[in-house]
Order: sequence, then structure tokens, then C-alpha cells
Amino acid sequence: MVPRSPVATGVFFFRDLLFRCLWCSPSIYPIFIVGMKDLPEGLPLDRMNPFVYLDYNATTPLDNGVLEVMLPLLSRAWGNPSSIHQAGRHARVILDDCREKVASRLGCKPSEIIFTSGGTESSNLAICGMARANRTRGRHIITSSIEHHAVLHTCQYIAANEGFDLTILPVSSEGRIDPQSVKDSLRKDTCLVSVMAANNEIGTLQPISTIGDICREAGVPFHTDAVQWFGKLPCSEIGQFNADLVSICAHKLHGPKGAGALYMRSPLQLHPTMLGGAHENERRAGTENLAAIAGLADCLDRFVAEPVFPVATMLQLTSRLRFLLKTIPGVTVVTPELDVLPNTVTCVVERSEGIALVAGLDLEGICVSSGAACSAGSLEPSHVIEAIGMPCLANSVLRFSFGRENTLLDLDVLELHLRRVIQRAQAPQ
Repeated sequence: MVPRSPVATGVFFFRDLLFRCLWCSPSIYPIFIVGMKDLPEGLPLDRMNPFVYLDYNATTPLDNGVLEVMLPLLSRAWGNPSSIHQAGRHARVILDDCREKVASRLGCKPSEIIFTSGGTESSNLAICGMARANRTRGRHIITSSIEHHAVLHTCQYIAANEGFDLTILPVSSEGRIDPQSVKDSLRKDTCLVSVMAANNEIGTLQPISTIGDICREAGVPFHTDAVQWFGKLPCSEIGQFNADLVSICAHKLHGPKGAGALYMRSPLQLHPTMLGGAHENERRAGTENLAAIAGLADCLDRFVAEPVFPVATMLQLTSRLRFLLKTIPGVTVVTPELDVLPNTVTCVVERSEGIALVAGLDLEGICVSSGAACSAGSLEPSHVIEAIGMPCLANSVLRFSFGRENTLLDLDVLELHLRRVIQRAQAPQ
């Protein structure tokens, strides 16, 4: 693990100091911020620097059309869908319509859709709920070493605290799971397998359908975290994942934060992880966030069958970025060439820290990530980079993830600054 350099420490200190000054002194905002009419989707722009957002795997701007669907529900459909009076019944009709809309788009039954607060809750509910409900079969769970922490940490938690036995499968140097390793790891007491559809850090796609066949033949429930798939790759129907449980999240495809869903193939049943009411057919307690659910339903309806991320444009951008990165000494691209998310390119940079690289680019008005958004500020090495066999570079990660607003002009800006930022962040040999 590369120690934090004085350069990285200094950059982060002064950047934090600047943000604190801005927070405490709103009157000086105009010195740094230009008119909102110039901004893509309302994002801030530094007066001296362009604003280039290359972190779409972390989140996406809320689509204006989705916002228009949500706004009326905040003011005119404020009733509790569980109430039996007319205000509640009105909200219930809208909630049921949203469930029908999602089910229609995904080609499943409305009863197979559970609305949640996002991808993390969906995966927690799938893993804990299914493992606990299926414990009479056994207490063995299988997952992979490159899962999002919403899956990996949940599996580790119930293994440590509830007596489950956990098998964490290795991956190849490209971050891909061998389906045969899943088959070889199955036991009579295996109660759940969870493998993600697309990796959030390096973009690798997994052989989900094949793994689903293996699990179905063995009669073992199979969960896939498909949060990064939706909107980036086509999905004609939920059945294409060949999974019993599928996690979905709205804000990864221009929907609202705080909205997600879990598909659960009937007649499977799970134990709820949230208690306190009979909401969501007694599978997820808590009053439904109607406006956010409507936003989720709308973005799934419009942005899933034909991905909102234009694949041809994404491939053009990532191809050019790959070429640029390969010309910079000490940089290694770790995202595979084939069977990956079309918008993602991740690299590792020798003799550097990811946090210094991200801070350096941010000072130039360029937003990127040093790994998963949920853990990028933790200063912990990337478990994905460790899993693919590069532990010494696991805290030297740069992830670029493009979206529909990006153009070749954004790459021109990145190319102008990237080489210099990398050289500045690299520690002396």
C-alpha cells in the first residue's frame, strides 16, 4: 500500500479549506460560480475552469422529464398510500400504477416488484431476506470478491453474526468469475448465490445467464446486483438476467436518489429486513416515497429498453481515452477490452494516490472517481483492484465513467490537464 504523500495531504487540506470558506460565506459564491443557465443539468461551473463530469457510475443528473413526472406528486398526491380515505386511495392508485408500469417494462408480474430506497437496500433485502427465509435448506452463501460493498459487506455481516458460512469466489485478472467455480462451490446446504451483473469500478460484465442456469439446476436462489447495467446496456425484460432476485437503482439512469426496486421471482418469499408495517405486501415496511417511485418508474420506462447512455458515443469516448492513458508513463488500464460497460475506463497509476489524482483533476474542474462512490472517501484500497491481482496499486485508482451529456470536447479538456495532474501526483522514485 502506497503511503500518503505530502503533496496529496497538502492538496486535500487546501481544497477542504476552500470548500469550508465557501460553505461559511455564501456571499463570495459569485466569485467562483457562473450563471445557472450555462450549466448542464444545473451542475456548478468554476469561472476559470470548465466543468467536466466523468463520474456517471457514481450518479447521474436527474432528467428534466423525470422531474416533471415527480413534481405534481409532491404537491397534489401527498396522501399515505396505506390510508383508506380518499387522499390515501388516490395515492394508492398512483402507487399501483407505478408498479404496473415497472412490471410491464421489465416483463414480470406487479407482485414481483418491491419498491425500496435504492440499490443498497435492494441488495440487503435480497441477501438477508432470502438467506434467513431459506435457512432451513442450509446456511451456505456464495458471492464474489469484486461485489459492491452493499453485497459483500452484507454477506460478511450475516456470516459473522448469524452463523452463515460464506464462500467468496476469486476472479480473473479481468475481474470475471468462472461459472465453473460457482458450480464447484455449490453444496447441499447452499441457500443463496449473489453475483453482480456489471462491476461498478472496472466495468467487467459477468456471465450472469450461465451462472443462473447453474443455480436453477441446483435449486439454489440466485441474486444479481444489476444496478450498473440498467440504462447502459439493453434490457428487454428482467428474465434476461436468469436470476431469481435483481437489484435496481434509479439514480444511476437519470432518476431520483432514494428510489430503487427489488425484483423477486414468484413464488419465492423472503423475510423482511425492515419491520413496522404491512407495506409492499409485508416485504418492506415503511410509507412509500410516491414521488421517487414515480421517478423510478418513468426512467425505467424510458431509459432501459433503449439505453439512455448512447452506446456508440460511449465507445467512441472510451476508445479515445484508452489511447490517451496508454501514452502516459506509469498508467495501466485495468478495464478489459471486451464484455465491459461501454462507458467505463479505469486505470491505476504507479507511485500515486487515487485521492491526490481525484483532487488534482477536481481543481481543474474535472470530476472523476478513485473507485466506488460509496467508499471513495474512506482512503481504503480498492478491493476490486486487489481481487484482480494488483494489491500494490489498490489505492492508486482513477475511474472515468461517461454519460449522455459528455462529448469529445470534454475529452479535449481532460487531455489538456490529465498528464500534468498525474505527474504532479506521482511520488518521487
